[in-house]
Amino acid sequence: MKVIFLQDVKGKGKKGEVKEVPTGYANNFLLKKGLAKEATNQAMSELQGKKKAQDKLDAEVFAEAQNLKALFDKEDTIVKITAKAGEDGRLFGSIPSKQIAEALEQQYKLKMDKRKLQLKEPIRVLGLKEVPAKLHPKVTAILRVQVVAE
Repeated sequence: MKVIFLQDVKGKGKKGEVKEVPTGYANNFLLKKGLAKEATNQAMSELQGKKKAQDKLDAEVFAEAQNLKALFDKEDTIVKITAKAGEDGRLFGSIPSKQIAEALEQQYKLKMDKRKLQLKEPIRVLGLKEVPAKLHPKVTAILRVQVVAE
């Protein structure tokens, strides 16, 4: 019996896959628990429509990430953060990715998740620092952060 998996089933299939499984297994386990549905013509066309919609959404997200990367690559796109520092240029405390994301939102009106900023360790010195930002699985941009003394 051909079924469309509605959820991941370990060892059998992933969500959205169409597979041939034994009829008893399909009727007694997969269909009964709502893990899959029978692959009728209507269900197959519905699945195709969902895949097309998902592909379109993925393309839009990718295009948005490309535009954001282009903005970050401009020379004048620098996130400025002020912090208290000693005479030797070391900060009192540090600047984590959360503070960089907040400054980016304040200065450029761009909302970015702090987890997308791949800062290995918080910034602890004054100056210009390049922070990689994973905008999409295929798009990584470099965000320039300038830390100045108060």
